[in-house]
Amino acid sequence: MNNAKWDARIERARKLAATYPFASEGLHFYERLARFHKSAYSQIEAACGAAKRARPPAALRREFDAFLLLPQFGPFLSVIAEIAPAPLAQFASEFRTRSGSYWQQALLRFWENGASAQTNSEPFEAMLSWLFLGPYAEYLADHTDSSPPIGTPSTCPVCGSKPQAGALRPEGDGAKRSLICALCATEWDYRRIVCPACGEEDVSKLAIYTAKEFAHVRIEACDSCRCYLKTVDLTKDGHAIPVVDELAAIPLDLWAAERSYQKLRTNLLGL
Repeated sequence: MNNAKWDARIERARKLAATYPFASEGLHFYERLARFHKSAYSQIEAACGAAKRARPPAALRREFDAFLLLPQFGPFLSVIAEIAPAPLAQFASEFRTRSGSYWQQALLRFWENGASAQTNSEPFEAMLSWLFLGPYAEYLADHTDSSPPIGTPSTCPVCGSKPQAGALRPEGDGAKRSLICALCATEWDYRRIVCPACGEEDVSKLAIYTAKEFAHVRIEACDSCRCYLKTVDLTKDGHAIPVVDELAAIPLDLWAAERSYQKLRTNLLGL
């Protein structure tokens, strides 16, 4: 069972909640959600096995096991109704009254359409689908035996989703940049001086913003398309976990929004 990464995320969320009180509500929500994800991932792995299989690039979304997933969706909605911020919790409570066939259609809409499902359906419905399907997508990605991507794609080479965050990891005397998928958590290499939203390479249009409260987290913004991504610098904090630390740096998102930058992919807090 691949539980170590979930335990690390849970512990990191707990530590950051104590360090940044203004982000504690969102981080406590993530901590409890990650506990559910850990259990769901283990159940999926127990049912489907630990062996890897070959999958074509970006083909993960071609698989959807309704018989495996639907029995877990009701308990998931109950958990979200208890732990989520009020608007999402209320929606989850109401969503529990829907039929199993409606649940399946909603999950399939998100699974097949990805980020576009957020604009084609109820936003909270897309959010619930995203939060629920994360462990399933991550299991499939972890158990995919695939070749390295050709070039440096701006979307996930395994499932085709947008990145949730970036990471700078030590390499030689410098740092290597990578992107982390919002759905299946796959991490892949990406060039340092290029916008993952529009491909802009002019360094004069690629701005980096930091705040002293978050020395290891930075805004990487593009003045051509006005999109931004938060990147976590592990050369400055080797204990950081990008998908968790990104949640704690709420002031950076608020700062970016005030300057009319749009995030490449919102996180589970809607930021």
